[in-house]
Amino acid sequence: MPHFSKPAAGSWTENYPELGTGTVDYTDSIDPQFYEDERNAIFRKSWLCVGRDVLLPRKGSYFTKELACIGTSLIIVRGTDDVIRAFHNICRHRGNKLVWDDFPNEETSGTCRQFTCKYHAWRYNLDGTCTFVQQEKEFFGMDKADYGLAEVSCEVWEGFIFVNVDPEAPPLQDYLGPMVKGLEGFPFHEFTEVYSYKAEVGSNWKLFIDAFAEFYHAPILHMKQAVKDEADKLADVGFEALHYQIDTPHSMVSSWGGMAPPKDLNMVKPIERVLRSGLFGPWDRPDIEGLDPMPAGINPSGHRAWGVDEFDVFPNFAILVWAPGWFLTYNWWPTSVRTHIFEANLYFTPPKNARERLRQELTGVTFKEYALQDANTLEATQTMLETSVVKEFPLNDQEVLLRHLHHVAQRKVQEYRDADV
Repeated sequence: MPHFSKPAAGSWTENYPELGTGTVDYTDSIDPQFYEDERNAIFRKSWLCVGRDVLLPRKGSYFTKELACIGTSLIIVRGTDDVIRAFHNICRHRGNKLVWDDFPNEETSGTCRQFTCKYHAWRYNLDGTCTFVQQEKEFFGMDKADYGLAEVSCEVWEGFIFVNVDPEAPPLQDYLGPMVKGLEGFPFHEFTEVYSYKAEVGSNWKLFIDAFAEFYHAPILHMKQAVKDEADKLADVGFEALHYQIDTPHSMVSSWGGMAPPKDLNMVKPIERVLRSGLFGPWDRPDIEGLDPMPAGINPSGHRAWGVDEFDVFPNFAILVWAPGWFLTYNWWPTSVRTHIFEANLYFTPPKNARERLRQELTGVTFKEYALQDANTLEATQTMLETSVVKEFPLNDQEVLLRHLHHVAQRKVQEYRDADV
């Protein structure tokens, strides 16, 4: 495993002096009051990605999203005019949850021409307008036009659906900034074969983002995923990423890609050699436009050994673009100071035969194993942080993105508290 050059300054972290190099206070991951302020300062102010437009394939398609982090449920729907909109999932009569199936706290999806409340049968068009009120004459001359669904800002970028409950939210394009927008032009729309994972995790949401934002752990925690000789090399040499970049509040990291395919086939397991696939994805690129060359924002260091870029869109969304030609996304949805929902979606081009399908499935199950290994440490970390025996921790140069995440979260909460004084 090669080591890669750092910036001229000799340190990634020192490239961003506002972050400092001292210890980092992790009280932000255990303090209930910090979490409550975080919900207001961050999640109720930020653009949140709730899925891709492929979830709404036709006019009338909808899905609901339960967002404990902002204390609401949303309906995301493609209207008859083909516009994607978002509404609070609440009937304007007496506040009943409007769209749900057997269990009101579970998410659902489907296709309809209008939404009908289960309680008193008020009806709403797909654009949110109220179209029917049961026994309307009993409502003292009310005007249905005044009782449409409560709309939420909703914008689509590169097929990703974002929502923001802040009425003063900046445009999504401004929020994303130049680094994230450097992904524009990647053929996301071609990848419609999806493998999805969802898990409830007993840790603060930031701790799982931390786990994916550095590779310092990889040779140790993931040692058994490689064959023994390769694992021993990784443990001896360590691992450094190719490139780190911060465009506050967002960040990204580029990593090595020497296992898709490996230079030495003995580096990987027999099933990977047979199927030509593994964690880095199927080794053979799909034949689609937009991969050669990739958009300028991908592999910003231009390194020949590049394998994957992870773009972390603050606060809780990540897009990972892999050199062999596929991508995956992560979401971390807080449900309390010590719990969150982790969602992962792997996107491939539709397989043309059984072998291609098996290659994708091997990547899917390999990814799941890696993610389980990362998640396995989190509940133990959370319980020990909550002892408050140690509150501040040293972070090394490879952990610059962790330092940045906690710096941004703490700064935004402090600004919110200062404004509330």
